Amino acid sequence: MGLSGVIEVRVNCPTAEDAARIARAAVEARLAASANLLAPMRSWYRWEGELVEREEVPLLLKTRPDLFDPLAALVAGLHPWEVPAITAVRLDHVSESYAEWVRAETLTAPAAG
Repeated sequence: MGLSGVIEVRVNCPTAEDAARIARAAVEARLAASANLLAPMRSWYRWEGELVEREEVPLLLKTRPDLFDPLAALVAGLHPWEVPAITAVRLDHVSESYAEWVRAETLTAPAAG
């Protein structure tokens, strides 16, 4: 199986409402084919010299690698945090029918930025 041409973009959000707003915007803009909100989780990290513990809502967005930059820009513009974690992993093993669907449901060319 070759590369699927699909990535999963991961974004932690402060609330389910924030995650849903970003998810809807990404799918409506065709920068993501689908979005999944996961159950809240606990996170620990340092921010401005302080140890922070908070609940976060993971958001998963399925898209193409060439749409990462415009998708990340959209997410950053809608996200309430100054430095949101916007990461992606390549999905090497994806059914061809799902990969075709992701390609069909996303923009045919990256959005002009």
